[in-house]
Amino acid sequence: SSGQNYSMVSEFILIGFSNFPQHLLPTFFLLFLMMYLFTLLGNLLIMGTIWWEHRLHTPMYLFLCALSISEILFTVAATPRMLADMLSTHHSITFVACASQMFFSFMFGFTHSFLLMIMGYDRYVAICHPLRYNVLMSTRDCARLVSWCWAGGSVMGMILTLIVFHLTFCGSNEIHHYGCHVFALLKLACGKETASVTMGVILVCVTALMGCLFLIFLSYVFIVAAILRIPSNEGRHKTFSTCVSHLTIVVVHYSFASIIYLKPKGPHSIDLNTLLATTYTVFTPFLSPIIFSLRNKELKIAIQRSFHRKFSSLGF
Repeated sequence: SSGQNYSMVSEFILIGFSNFPQHLLPTFFLLFLMMYLFTLLGNLLIMGTIWWEHRLHTPMYLFLCALSISEILFTVAATPRMLADMLSTHHSITFVACASQMFFSFMFGFTHSFLLMIMGYDRYVAICHPLRYNVLMSTRDCARLVSWCWAGGSVMGMILTLIVFHLTFCGSNEIHHYGCHVFALLKLACGKETASVTMGVILVCVTALMGCLFLIFLSYVFIVAAILRIPSNEGRHKTFSTCVSHLTIVVVHYSFASIIYLKPKGPHSIDLNTLLATTYTVFTPFLSPIIFSLRNKELKIAIQRSFHRKFSSLGF
């Protein structure tokens, strides 16, 4: 437009941890690296156990396997870059790299939420319609549900990334975040439509995530009602124990997500925001394998058994 000399932005600078006291960075780096590696190994262990143990070839564990994959890919999309930036002095990221990082973070993040929703539905069918479970949850239906989750995640990622990167970026190119986080990026956009795009992004994200949460909540309303009808205490406990790990993950996933999206936009220090954001990208995926392998009895026994078998075959 005439009269406005916008210098178009061709790359961004990720501020991330560069404002932190330098002597703290090695500690943060080691902490995040350990959590990252643990996330990868924990999820690979869960996937391997489900793969090897034929007793675990059930819908619930198929979904868990898909969840582990989305968890691994979600962390890989953001964490290595963050770790590399903590050690380097060069923090620029190209326009394309930034867009693709945002796309993958959105895609795997949404896929994750959709899978948690499907897992809630799976528990609902198992507890409320046990006799029809094998019909409603055949291998083909499960595979279809999982592919719908991935497709849904990809579409959401695509739409949101295209909307955001359609905007004009001018002036400052400093992203006050360690990744191409959507809200940090929208602050750099200029033009009349920025405000409406920001509202649009918030609406799409909140609607999708709250929709998933509502359906999970609904599943559990029916599940609790069904459990309360079970006469024996032991039966009630046994039935509910199949839901504990899923329920715990949902609570963790959504409470950390809400810390980031719903925190009051006060005069927080940027450093605090950066640290808060790591809870979602590093800490939640780190907790996931722990919760599943500790709270899920069947999986815990299977992991112990496969370890035992490996070590005895090695002659220990």
